[in-house]
Amino acid sequence: MGVSAPVNLAAVAADLSDLWNPRVVGRINEMLVKVARIEGEFVWHQHDDTDELFLVLSGELTIALPEAEVSLGVGDCYVVPRGVRHRPSATPGTTIALLEPAGVVNTGEAGGDRTAAVDQAI
Repeated sequence: MGVSAPVNLAAVAADLSDLWNPRVVGRINEMLVKVARIEGEFVWHQHDDTDELFLVLSGELTIALPEAEVSLGVGDCYVVPRGVRHRPSATPGTTIALLEPAGVVNTGEAGGDRTAAVDQAI
């Protein structure tokens, strides 16, 4: 296996045209590194079998939890523990990186029209 080129997460995320549609930019064993453009409120959902790391590349992200809210700015990250209901929301122009296992559905058990293709590459 050859050496791959570096990936500028912020630049790749900024080039995405659609919202709430994570794209795979790398793999670490069974974990995927994804980027996405996000804006407005997402759906309440949970991932029963996996934690989910959010890293803000630009803008501001708020993660609503059942009993609290977590506010993140550029360079901040937060891990939502497995099984915890959450609802991300973001200001216009927000981009994020995610770290989660392959096969995770972005809307968890909630489904709906914001469900993206699983593990879609750039």
